[in-house]
Amino acid sequence: MDYKHKMIKGIKTHSLAGKRVAISGATGGLGRPLCRYLASLGASLVLLDRNGERSRALGAELTGEFPALSVAYLRVDMEDIASVAAAAEELKKAPLHLLILNAGAYNIPRHKCSTGYDNVFQINFISPYYLARRLFEKISERGGRIVAVGSIAHNYSKSDEMDIDFSTRRKASLVYGNAKRF
Repeated sequence: MDYKHKMIKGIKTHSLAGKRVAISGATGGLGRPLCRYLASLGASLVLLDRNGERSRALGAELTGEFPALSVAYLRVDMEDIASVAAAAEELKKAPLHLLILNAGAYNIPRHKCSTGYDNVFQINFISPYYLARRLFEKISERGGRIVAVGSIAHNYSKSDEMDIDFSTRRKASLVYGNAKRF
């Protein structure tokens, strides 16, 4: 079952011609079909991804299907707050109308990031929150929106004030769920 296609197929929206959309996690899971759908609506895209090669491959695929599509690429590693901060500064310069915070990580090797947070929590909450806070004013000045992709994973666990990022938990699903809750 192509659940990704079915989810996007049901979305009804107007033309996005003349609108610039940045999307994190553009090359994975939901990102690819979402980029295709946004391109079909006439949006210009800024692909935010840590893997430039995959971003460019997706861009080539999309421009093959939508020749008028404008695609830009911005490398951002959601584990690295310096990379996220640099991306936020670049995005502030662009006339951005929509930011879709789609990047996520679940079952990956875990470690502490430079911020001191668990990397799964960093990728799924800290970095998207940082981008939203840094770009909110510029996007709202244009009447734009910020969309954070969530999941039912918040049901996986309960908050713990003594372990905010769930770094003491062994199961990645608990960290992921907690990040989605925030």
